[in-house]
Amino acid sequence: MKAKEWTVRIQLTEDGDDTSARAALTTDDGIEVTGAGRARRNPSDPAVPEIGDELAAARALADLAESLAVSARRDIAGSADSPAQNRSW
Repeated sequence: MKAKEWTVRIQLTEDGDDTSARAALTTDDGIEVTGAGRARRNPSDPAVPEIGDELAAARALADLAESLAVSARRDIAGSADSPAQNRSW
């Protein structure tokens, strides 16, 4: 059995107290699925850039996971005789 490897890259961009993240998953076949996330530091919170990075990246990965789940449900529905059940991931 051949193992598959999917790669996820996360790009972080900071602009003052705002951090944006873009997560991109690339399959062996070259298909790309993306997700986006943002974080904004509350002015009353201490300035710790790593926290914004972590939060924005987590949100981008959650968005990416939802995109994958939607794609899987669409593929299941397209290949089955009956509609796919909506499952909680």
